Amino acid sequence: MARTDPDDSNRSEGETMVLPEAGDSIDAATFEQILEMDDDEERDFSKSIVFDFFTQAESTFDKMNSCLVKRDLAQLSALGHFLKGSSATLGLTKVKDSCEKIQHFGAKKDETGTKDELDDDVCLKRLETTIKQAKQEFAEVEEVLKNFYRES
Repeated sequence: MARTDPDDSNRSEGETMVLPEAGDSIDAATFEQILEMDDDEERDFSKSIVFDFFTQAESTFDKMNSCLVKRDLAQLSALGHFLKGSSATLGLTKVKDSCEKIQHFGAKKDETGTKDELDDDVCLKRLETTIKQAKQEFAEVEEVLKNFYRES
């Protein structure tokens, strides 16, 4: 993602804003839309959205851990769906993709959501692995975004 002048008033037409360097973990176009809502150089609005997401994600992962212990596939699917939507809104592509898999596995489907999986133990094992992956992806993007907001 391109890094340019953080002062939007100095941007020429077609020039991209300062965006966090996150490889394919953050969709630049989606995140730029969030940044466009800021009306100050401190980026207070977008920062509040992003940091509220951090709190929401941590709480959701805690609920997922409890649901794994309880073997509550339906609730895991619902939590995956919820976090998928929140992460998609911010353009957090890897987290969104993992949450979509959590949603499918909780619904007793394969990772694409197209084939049924009748064995709860198989679904729970896949959920455990995918939740761990989603947490790692979240931690990576959280670090990138916290650094981005410190620099802005």
